[in-house]
Amino acid sequence: IEMKTDDFMNNKKSHEVQLMSALVDGIAKYNGLNQVIDLGSGKGYLSSFLSMQCNLKVYGIDSSNTNTHGANERNRKLKKHWRAYQSQGRANVRGQVLEKEKERPEQDKEKCKANISEQLLSTNNSLQSQAQVATPDSILFETADVFTDSNTSVTSKQYVLSSGAQMQLDENISENVFLNILPADAVETDSSPKSKWKELCEEEKERRKVASLKAKASRLKEANIYSPLTSYITAETELSDIVADLEDCVMVGLHTCGDLAPNTLRIFTAKPEIKAVCSVGCCYHLLSEEHETEKGDIQGTWGFPMCQYLKENASFCGRNARMAACLALERVAVGQVLPTESLFYRAVLQVIIEEFYGVNRSDRNIGKVFSKSSSFLDYVRKSLKKLELDESKISDSLIMEYFGKYKHRMNELEAFNMLKVVLGPCIETLILLDRLCYLTEQDSLAWSGLVKLFDPIKSPRCYAVVAMKKQTFRTQKNC
Repeated sequence: IEMKTDDFMNNKKSHEVQLMSALVDGIAKYNGLNQVIDLGSGKGYLSSFLSMQCNLKVYGIDSSNTNTHGANERNRKLKKHWRAYQSQGRANVRGQVLEKEKERPEQDKEKCKANISEQLLSTNNSLQSQAQVATPDSILFETADVFTDSNTSVTSKQYVLSSGAQMQLDENISENVFLNILPADAVETDSSPKSKWKELCEEEKERRKVASLKAKASRLKEANIYSPLTSYITAETELSDIVADLEDCVMVGLHTCGDLAPNTLRIFTAKPEIKAVCSVGCCYHLLSEEHETEKGDIQGTWGFPMCQYLKENASFCGRNARMAACLALERVAVGQVLPTESLFYRAVLQVIIEEFYGVNRSDRNIGKVFSKSSSFLDYVRKSLKKLELDESKISDSLIMEYFGKYKHRMNELEAFNMLKVVLGPCIETLILLDRLCYLTEQDSLAWSGLVKLFDPIKSPRCYAVVAMKKQTFRTQKNC
């Protein structure tokens, strides 16, 4: 029985959680890991799914107490549904087995009965680990010197990484899927002759099967463990102070805002316990850059740039460029109209608060006022209240005078924003490649790359930064 994510979250989040959990589960199995640290876990959508569906031990860390409390409550409710799924699954299998028993010849009945318990036990175990999700049109793996579309067709016990394909996970998923992706120098192969390896292959398979069953039995003892925690994460955070039983683990982050995404990578490279990372960032406009800070503001690390090359060249983007990187070109390309009117309202409001109120910068946010406003006048009044500016100082006629003064420039604004949409992917690519280059500078890594994980129309911030530290693996290609 498979947990249906769309029963518990919207379509966008369901799409993201299914695909990312499949990838994280594969990375964990490949590296022999059972613990996951989810930074910026929010309401716990990904953490809950990794815990219940993938049978991983997950710690979700978020800076908001409200989110942590909500995640705890939501996880409690999900567990009830999960137990119902399991009970229904066992009942279905029991019915199928009994039906088959009736159809068998009389002499086979005793043998069938003997197998019932074994099949039920096997099904109970598989309920904890099965998941099947659809991939986007393609999954793109990019390294610093290799850009390839993975069209590898593999067995049903591996990912099928091809256009329009399915990613199938079961309890027997192995590291072969990643061996097909990693460059040759990322894996230390066995030096024994092929003939000897063939002789040992069946024995090795059996040994691994037994080890896998033991590991699964151990995991089942502590299945569905998800612990939401509250803590503000920086690049200097000591995870062992937050997670008491920290062990070798995978670190993940699904749409981590601003500096949390680069700090996730910094923690990954600094902490030996973290063997792999899968990070999807967002909110590039919230990234910190040294040239934007006030004089005297001391900060050890910045959100951009990360890699040594861009640092040496004193590279910077600026907030406007980073805002452009947050736009969704693919959505516009399929006909989604830019919110020109709301952008125009916001631009004229900016002129009013600068010229009339003399405010050049404010820490306050007006939020989604446009959708709740009946007119430009209503929009300005509500916005001034949100900004805690005295709205009585400005008359209705003056507000509308500002509106009339700039109304003829609305087409200009639309053209300007369309240009930003077109250039946005260039800025996003620069930010993502900066993170990838930072990882390639680390000596401890076996492999790092950018994975186009989500459908960009459903989820515009669709790239995951993935990396794994060096380990020794034995290939099974000659089996």
